[in-house]
Amino acid sequence: MTLIKSISGIRGTIGGSPGDNLTPIDIVECAAAFGAWVIQNGANNKIVVGRDGRISGEIVMDLVVRTLQSLGIDVIDLGLSTTPTVEIAVPLEDAGGGIILTASHNPAQWNALKFLNNKGEFISGQDGSDVLGLINNGGIQFCEVDKLGKRIVKTDYIDIHCDLILGLSIIDIDKIKKKKFKIVVDAINSTGAIAVPALLHKLNCEVIVINGEINGMFAHNPEPLPENLTEICKVVEKEKADLGIVVDPDVDRLALIAEDGSFFGEEYTLVVAADYVLSKTPGNTVSNMSSTRALRDVTEQHGGKYGSSAVGEVNVVKRMKEIHAVIGGEGNGGVIYPALHYGRDSLVGIALILAKLAESELSLSQLRKTYPDYIISKNKIELSKEMDLKHLFEMIKLKYQHQPINTEDGLKIEFDNNWVHLRSSNTEAIIRIYSESSSESEAEQLAQMIISDIKSFVP
Repeated sequence: MTLIKSISGIRGTIGGSPGDNLTPIDIVECAAAFGAWVIQNGANNKIVVGRDGRISGEIVMDLVVRTLQSLGIDVIDLGLSTTPTVEIAVPLEDAGGGIILTASHNPAQWNALKFLNNKGEFISGQDGSDVLGLINNGGIQFCEVDKLGKRIVKTDYIDIHCDLILGLSIIDIDKIKKKKFKIVVDAINSTGAIAVPALLHKLNCEVIVINGEINGMFAHNPEPLPENLTEICKVVEKEKADLGIVVDPDVDRLALIAEDGSFFGEEYTLVVAADYVLSKTPGNTVSNMSSTRALRDVTEQHGGKYGSSAVGEVNVVKRMKEIHAVIGGEGNGGVIYPALHYGRDSLVGIALILAKLAESELSLSQLRKTYPDYIISKNKIELSKEMDLKHLFEMIKLKYQHQPINTEDGLKIEFDNNWVHLRSSNTEAIIRIYSESSSESEAEQLAQMIISDIKSFVP
């Protein structure tokens, strides 16, 4: 059982002891601290809250909403929603912040509170530290009975979200509608079952939903990786669909299945979306440094500049703003299109990719062959008490001192067209080791070479 308090919020497993797991006491403490932070920052005393389809969602929602009301804060309750929908709702409601109740791709026993500022963007590291300070040091004042906040239920924001996407000038709605795409959707028993079909139906698509009952009993591991998606691959092929769409429980990660039932590769979700955007609005792009270099290749082909960031959506967004990127995101299937909002958004990613497909007249598998072919190998090793991580990274850095090295987020080393990225996890006692090459064997060999180095440097 686990409880993790970080600068981005609080997450953990339901049940157990306070302070060790995500219990009602921890939920109330965390919600109260964030509400107090919103009040202290002089923002409107209004917070937008939405949740995914998890088993614990209703209980967590009630605890959060009632706690915020007890601080004198009005709560805009979106009910079952998505992470990007909550992000969009915050500025539209002129709210002081937002809370998303989701543990993203984590299994069903997990839940989390994720915090947004008044722009609908994830709070900064400093803001997160200030919220944690309120949890740890107290100083929270609840209001008197005649000043309690109101709970205002609004269930139409997914529809508003879809309409905002359809209103983007870059997307040729008529061209998509004429294609009448047949699409299989794996909604993983969460709110993707509401949001994705809602968008696709507006685009005149024929939709087949699997795992569409919103009960939080995830039909498979909810992370959209190939090993978890065997069912939809079979259904796409059986139904002779044009493609398959997979989202995670809070609908901010997007993976695609080609018409032949093959996995398109979540790393290439952003690449396709960026290719389409850059063809209409040339400019710069950003992804985190653990993402495929195919985005850089495509960006440079369109005459733009590519920038990398540390891992984490808040870091990607910061870098995007710095270089005025027209699109960005993360290689885990997260598409950020700032013309709509600064947040990973599967729905806008779907619309951009369908626009690209409709324009290209290619199947999804044919489209995949038009992009540089890279393979990422993802490995990890557990941290032991004997490991001095700083010393370990310095030793590896010294060994490869003649290679291009980036130390912004752990250690990234480039080898011609290959790279390897080492970083300690924010949530687990492990070192993540991502490597990329033009072949699976070379990517794996590169990772194993670094793992061997690590073992040789550990006493």
